[in-house]
Parts: sequence; C-alpha cells; structure tokens
Amino acid sequence: MTTFRSLIPSANALVIFEAAGRHENFTRAAEELGMSQVAVSYAIRGLEQQLGTQLFERQHRAARLTEVGERFHADVSAGLSRIGRAAEEIRMKGREVNVTLAASTAFASMWMLPRLSALRDDLPDIDLRIQTSVRDLDLDEEDIPLGVRGGNPQDWPHYHSAELAPEIVTAVASPAFVEANGLPDSPEAIAKHRLIWLEEPVRQACSWPEWFASAGIDYRPTGRRLAINDYVLVIQAVLAGQGISLGWRHLVERLVEQGQLVEVGGHALRTGQAFHVVWPRSRELSAAATRVRDWLLKQT
Repeated sequence: MTTFRSLIPSANALVIFEAAGRHENFTRAAEELGMSQVAVSYAIRGLEQQLGTQLFERQHRAARLTEVGERFHADVSAGLSRIGRAAEEIRMKGREVNVTLAASTAFASMWMLPRLSALRDDLPDIDLRIQTSVRDLDLDEEDIPLGVRGGNPQDWPHYHSAELAPEIVTAVASPAFVEANGLPDSPEAIAKHRLIWLEEPVRQACSWPEWFASAGIDYRPTGRRLAINDYVLVIQAVLAGQGISLGWRHLVERLVEQGQLVEVGGHALRTGQAFHVVWPRSRELSAAATRVRDWLLKQT
C-alpha cells in the first residue's frame, strides 16, 4: 500500500511547491519563505523525483508550471488552505476569552451585576456575556458553555452541575413600608398586608400559598392582588413601598445588607432545592469558561 510518506519527502516540500507555483519564480518563493533560492530548487527537484514527473519548466528568471504541475498545485493549494484555516481555528479557540453565561433576568441583574466589578478585577482578560431568557436555555442547542438554573440536577441528565446557592425564600418589604404599616413579625401578620405576587411565565417558582403552608398557615387570598411576571419588577415594586413580596435570599441578600429591604415575618422556607451552575456533558469547557465557573462558585 502506497503511503503519503512514501510519496512526499516532507510536508515542507508541499509548502515550498505551493509558494514556487504561485510565484512561478523560485527566487521570490525563497524570499517569501525565508530560504535560499538553492534550497527551494533542491526541494522542488526532490519532489519531482519522488513523484516521477516534472512539475516546472525552468526558464530564465522564471519557472512555469507544467500541465501536471498546475493540476497538482491546485490540489496542494486547496489542501494547505484547509489545513491553515483549521489550525487558525484551533489557535483562536485556545486564546478565546469570550464566555457566555445563560441566566434569568433576576439572577443577571440582582446577583451578577453587583459582582461584575469583582469579576473584572479577578478575571481581567475574560469578556463575560450574559444571555437572559424567561426559560432555561438548551446550552447545547444555543452553543453556550455555562448556565445558571434552579431545581434538581437529576432533572438535567445532559449537564454537569455545581451548587451555587440553596433555595431559601423569605418575605421582604421596604423600610418605608415598614415605617408606614408597622413591622409584620409573623406569617400571620404578613397575611394582613398588601402582597405582591410573582407569576413566572415559564419557570416554576414558589408562591405565597406555598410559603404560608410551610409556616403551617392555610392562606387564601382575598380581594384584588398585584401580580407581576418579572421578579426584577417585583422587587422594584417592593422598593417603591407597594407591598411585601417573597424574597429569594441569594438574590435579595445584598439589598437587605444595604438596608434597602427588610426581611419580615420571621419565617424562611428552605425548599430543599438549589440554584446551580451547569455546563453540557457533550463537550469540554474551555479554559476561560472553566475559570468563570470556578469564580462563580467562589462567590457563595
């Protein structure tokens, strides 16, 4: 069986042949490749001997491709071009510094944005792109390396996962609301106040009846209620003094620490679920995505 190695003295000979055929001049090919004209001529002659045919017609100050040489040159040029593109893609992949993170708008704005300054300090060479959606994106389909989602990892068999934060749900109000209406110090007291409801369009989220049930209270809403389908807007309404909402602790803890929100009611629901960083099992994380994942997990 004839092998490539038995046909071609070296891959370098093909590179020299491609340059010589493109210039149709051994001297200009030598200048491009940083070689001597003699070395180019020697390599071409060796290639011709190996193939058993003449590839160039030597002329004064020129070297014209023969008919066979032209056909071979077209194939060699196409092959080297494909190899060059593949090598460049691999090289750029290794230097890739863009990392996309898929997350909910609430996580992006309330957890991620306050930490972006720290991320830029810790990972100055990485350009983080946050892609938000009302649903959990298919990371394989969207070609996204990392995501954040809440729930049970057993429900995501196609992903690796690492816990970012447990799901702990409290009740929160603004200091202005508390000043105007008093501090509700129990779930029963909260039930007497204006409640703001989150109605997630796609993702499942804890509701007020579930929260009250975890405190042993059979809560039945009465009258009209304020319902919002975006958690960021829910918290904006709370900050504006419009009522009390459920507070996912990993999202609202900074606002509580800063005194912009107050945990009320004295009860916290620990659902047993958690929020996780996830990444597809179908491919390896790039070095940059691995660094972002590890950075996220260190923030808890």
